[in-house]
Amino acid sequence: MANTVRNKPGTERITTIEETNPLETIQDKYEQNKKRINTAIFVVLAAVIGFFAYQKFIKEPKETKASNAISYAQMYFAQDSVNKALNGDGQHQGFLQIIKKYGGTKAGNLAQYYAGISFLQMNDPKNAIKHLKEFDAQGTNVQYVAYGALGDAYMENNNVKEGIEYYNKAAANKDDNLITPIYLYRAAMAYEMNNQADKAKENYKRIRDEYPLSMQAREIDKHLARLGVLD
Repeated sequence: MANTVRNKPGTERITTIEETNPLETIQDKYEQNKKRINTAIFVVLAAVIGFFAYQKFIKEPKETKASNAISYAQMYFAQDSVNKALNGDGQHQGFLQIIKKYGGTKAGNLAQYYAGISFLQMNDPKNAIKHLKEFDAQGTNVQYVAYGALGDAYMENNNVKEGIEYYNKAAANKDDNLITPIYLYRAAMAYEMNNQADKAKENYKRIRDEYPLSMQAREIDKHLARLGVLD
């Protein structure tokens, strides 16, 4: 379509201005970049298809196998057969084999926790620390207990500073009336061992004031009196 532009009276100059169709512009750009665009699309599709294929045909079956495998090790753990829980019974795998074979699965991650607790029960704090540090506790129902176990392992390894740090992490859930006072108490005792009486008093007072129905609260006044707190 053309528009007429007048310059002076009595004369006219016709200037043709081609109107631009946005759809044609997009089509032209697509044609110019078609190969690059299509390549990018195919790469994205391949990645998406590959992800779902991995989830469906590799990860899900591996998760199922790992869950089945760990059930036998958990059974031995519940029976206090710690050596079989760790190393298997010759027919079923133990936590250490599950960690190696099913790393990256939920069961493989949980096996790290069980292995750490098992080594702690066997008075092997170094291996307990190794496996408990590898355990991704976030979002699990044993998160705070795992931190507490790490605190115990560091204390047994004569590392009071790290023990206190993990006891404090274990006591971070203020709404837990069972676990939190346990680790507040252990942290208080560790503070005393580390000549940090003021910190110990703070923890004892928290147990007394915030968790008065806990088992740890029963003898708190005695501990506070020993540290000079008589109120």
